[in-house]
Amino acid sequence: MSDPIRVRASSWGRLFDCAHAWEGAHLLGMYQASGPRALLGTALHAATAVFDQARVDAAPVSVAEASDVLADVLREPPYEVSWAGEDLSPRQAMSIGQGLLGRYCTEVSPRYQFTAVELATAPLTIDCGGGLQIELTGTMDRSRARIVDGAVGISDLKTGRNAVSQGRAATKGHAAQLGTYELLFEHTTGQVVTAPGEIIGMKTSGAPEIAAADVPNARALMVGTARQRGLIEFAAEMFRSGLFPPNPQSHTCHERYCARWNTCPYHY
Repeated sequence: MSDPIRVRASSWGRLFDCAHAWEGAHLLGMYQASGPRALLGTALHAATAVFDQARVDAAPVSVAEASDVLADVLREPPYEVSWAGEDLSPRQAMSIGQGLLGRYCTEVSPRYQFTAVELATAPLTIDCGGGLQIELTGTMDRSRARIVDGAVGISDLKTGRNAVSQGRAATKGHAAQLGTYELLFEHTTGQVVTAPGEIIGMKTSGAPEIAAADVPNARALMVGTARQRGLIEFAAEMFRSGLFPPNPQSHTCHERYCARWNTCPYHY
């Protein structure tokens, strides 16, 4: 049996959006610098995680202390960032980030009973038959386990231009990642997730907004039911055949987002 194919929870959306781009980034090692809005998201996630973990530990930190974390990440990014041709400057990123962080810490976080923040999970290997294994991996980065009416659920923070629309967090395309987090959480802790998944959206363009929305049945989307196949089974067919189809109509089919753009003949 060959080594398992490792799939990070956060990469499922890209796999089914454009498998050709996913293959380039995750199997062929093609690399691309991130943009400033991705960095702003990383900074917000780091700062909110510090704030929420302090609440879980019953050793609260102030909004100002969390803001210091935001500033540190923006000033010293943990990965390469290209600001060229972008509509967001470092100063604007700091201003937007501080505004959203302040609202999150004072208005959003206190409404939750979190039990784990960005939990490091144990890899979960799934035997797909025919000698193929898929290994789900990854820290539950940007996610929290929460208690809802005595049940455990997973909340995932998402940032971006369109993370909130009409007062509701955008959930489209996020169920696969949430479902994987639910599987990894159960595998790591032994606790069963029974509350719906949730997206907490933080809009980083225009008027800053924060809103939440449920994502039910995320786990079933991944593993399937008696009536329908799960996404893991579809992925297994791609891995088994070695065929990773392109999607030139993807919203991320652009040189800014795809490391394979310059060698890909399918976007023309």
